[in-house]
Amino acid sequence: MDKRTFLKTSSLLLTGAILTPLQGCRLNSGKEPLKNWAGNLTYSTGNVLYPKTVEQVQEVVRQYDKLRSLGSRHSFNKIADSKENQISLKEMNKVVLLDKKANTITVEGGARYGEFVTYLHQNGYALLNLASLPHITVVGACATATHGSGVKNGNLSTSVSAIEFVNAAGDLVTIPKQKDGDDFFGAVVNLGAFGVVTKITLDLLPTFDMKQVVYRNLPMEQLKDNFDNLQSKGYSVSLFTDWKNKNINEVWIKSRVEKGALTTDDLDLYGAKPASTTMHPVEDQSAENVTEQMGKPGPWYERMPHFKMGFNPSTGKELQSEYFVPIEHAYDAMMAIEKLHEKISPHLFISEIRTINADNFWLSPCYKKTCVTFHTTWKQEVDIVMGLLPLMEKQLAPFNPIPHWAKLFTISPSVLQSRYEKLADFKNLVDRYDPDGKFRNEFLTENLYSS
Repeated sequence: MDKRTFLKTSSLLLTGAILTPLQGCRLNSGKEPLKNWAGNLTYSTGNVLYPKTVEQVQEVVRQYDKLRSLGSRHSFNKIADSKENQISLKEMNKVVLLDKKANTITVEGGARYGEFVTYLHQNGYALLNLASLPHITVVGACATATHGSGVKNGNLSTSVSAIEFVNAAGDLVTIPKQKDGDDFFGAVVNLGAFGVVTKITLDLLPTFDMKQVVYRNLPMEQLKDNFDNLQSKGYSVSLFTDWKNKNINEVWIKSRVEKGALTTDDLDLYGAKPASTTMHPVEDQSAENVTEQMGKPGPWYERMPHFKMGFNPSTGKELQSEYFVPIEHAYDAMMAIEKLHEKISPHLFISEIRTINADNFWLSPCYKKTCVTFHTTWKQEVDIVMGLLPLMEKQLAPFNPIPHWAKLFTISPSVLQSRYEKLADFKNLVDRYDPDGKFRNEFLTENLYSS
């Protein structure tokens, strides 16, 4: 996409005078370091830069020897941390172009899904999928292979058709899927290692309506023979369990609603019954902040996430871990975790089991394999949780689990590296855009580069 095309912006595009490099670029130098959204992590520097233009991003990159991109701060580990400097594009969050010929949307690097989904719907478009939280940035989600659910839906990166970023030299680089296929699949799930992503382009679908129905109390034993069938019950399916009594507490089924079609819901879902009221994933918490349920149709963006944009997502003060396992091991992996129920149940809010389709991104946990994921929202008991994770990882070891890049895990770097067959190619690609490690931090050094 050339510069002239980018200037043909939507009504949401940032307007104002053209700024000279770094003029108006806010720097929080000397202030207290920021925390992540759940408050379990304090970053290692208070030096955070907030550019407003691509030119300012380029100048910042040229001036600083070490720099790390900071997204919406929804990571639970130090993937976005820096001891030197961080750069946040929160003030660059506008729609750049809605291309109705190509059926794509281009947004700036700080845009969050919840900020432009209504605009898409009003213009007749939808995204393939959303994560459970609409509060996260597009760039951060795609860089870490974050996902929603649906056995036919890939992670959020699978909607990307191009990225633009500033490399270590301060040059602007665009990698489109159509022209740079191999590099593209290495560069999208990038963990922030290539540079600062300033724009990202997403493929779109025609808009559609969805409904969401919740079922309660599904016996785990029913999943031994019915897991695949259950996943086919909806566009997106999530199973929530607290690992008590070998029971799935809630099954959330999100389905497309075709205009004019009569839709019916199961009254008995392998022993589970429809909920009689709107449910929070954690049953004893208020359902005020969850998206509409009870089978009521509504726009896709109001049903795909679990939580509404205007409310505090999830439980708030929490910890999160997540492990990906090939889908053929779904039931066995679930029952392996279940053996720990007495140890883990007192310390969690809820676990969610989802499915994600295979993709071609080199550092995606779903590279060339469809996966089931076991996501746990823990109480914020750091020492206890960090002691329980190795036990969970040991139980899952026969199935070669891969952790979510932005969640808590204790899998050793050597094991982690062995599970990414394209890691060497990824490092070679990083060297092309950041040969001196300007964007490399301790997290990347330990998990990707340690021997």
